[in-house]
Amino acid sequence: MFTADFRSEAETLREQLVAWRRDLHQHPELSLQEERTAALVADRLRALGYEVRTGVAGTGVIGLLSGRQPGPVVAARFDMDALPIQEQGTQEYVSQNPGVMHACGHDAHVAIGLGVATLLAAQRDELRGAIKLLFQPAEEALDGAERMIAAGALEDPHPDVFLAAHLWDIPVGQVDVSAGPVMAAAQAWSCTVRGHGGHGAKPQLAVDPIVAAAQAVVALQSIVARNVSPLDSAVMTVGEFHAGSAPNIIPPEARLSGTLRSYTPEVHQVLVRRLRQVLEGVAAATGAEVEVGLFSLTPAVVNDPAVTAVVRAAAAAELGAEHVSSAYRTMGSEDASFFMERVPGCYFFLGAANPERGLSAEHHTPDFAIDEGVLPIGVAVMAQAIAHYVL
Repeated sequence: MFTADFRSEAETLREQLVAWRRDLHQHPELSLQEERTAALVADRLRALGYEVRTGVAGTGVIGLLSGRQPGPVVAARFDMDALPIQEQGTQEYVSQNPGVMHACGHDAHVAIGLGVATLLAAQRDELRGAIKLLFQPAEEALDGAERMIAAGALEDPHPDVFLAAHLWDIPVGQVDVSAGPVMAAAQAWSCTVRGHGGHGAKPQLAVDPIVAAAQAVVALQSIVARNVSPLDSAVMTVGEFHAGSAPNIIPPEARLSGTLRSYTPEVHQVLVRRLRQVLEGVAAATGAEVEVGLFSLTPAVVNDPAVTAVVRAAAAAELGAEHVSSAYRTMGSEDASFFMERVPGCYFFLGAANPERGLSAEHHTPDFAIDEGVLPIGVAVMAQAIAHYVL
């Protein structure tokens, strides 16, 4: 099924992959500001002979490599944006942009994407169908994929298969490829609790929105515990609580906001229904009023079984079956799901942690770091999976 030894070829690129990744790490750019990153990507793709489209959804880049024979179109997504975090690392390639850091591995994703582009460009003469590489902005804002889709990223030609990968906190050398839902749908919510302000010494003359909001925070935690089956997964989070301006003033309102996450539409409907009921019920019981807002973020990332089987086999061919697991899921969210609503695909996890070397900090933290041994592994697995369809 798999004949090309992409692992050996990827290892010949190790020095270049590390150089790309470290250069990008030194120059991180926030969502929709990825100008330097996009220019680097576009220049490399052009040099490799790809048909390049820039300015997609602002800073996105698409590289298209078309074969001489008809066949399927395979799209692979690599996100480019960094986070508003001040890095605390001491390595020589620490971020040079104050307050901005690649704390989620997107610098490595871009380097892997360029490595994949390099290996597959060498196979141009045998290519059937096409390879479409999507370098996406604004994944951290959770709207970059939608922006690219609106800008025509899935058109001319429309992909038949979609692939994406993410560095994760599993041991380097390990890859997890699982069918079905692997990342949760997410929805943001907000709530304004309106009472009647007053003097802190005369609470009987006021309707205290802080008391109502505090009770709501506690009551919301019962939703998952008592309304969702223990066999399902869900998370209800209150992330913000704002109220008051002085210790002796009962304010007129309090504001809450948070997120709810689930894998299935059925559980999602339960969370939304009970969120409204709890907030409105607590408000009624305390004499307050509430205004609830719901804001869509992302659907769940659901891996297609057939595509997942191909990626799992590709990973096993490159790394050995003992290094491929199929058990990992997270309640985190990803806007690659918007592509995967339209194209059958697989989103898989690349191990990048190495506790023995002190490389195990969590994503989105100031001391996040990776084992760069993941770079040629990511290139090999992704290239092998794409090659299954087009070579």
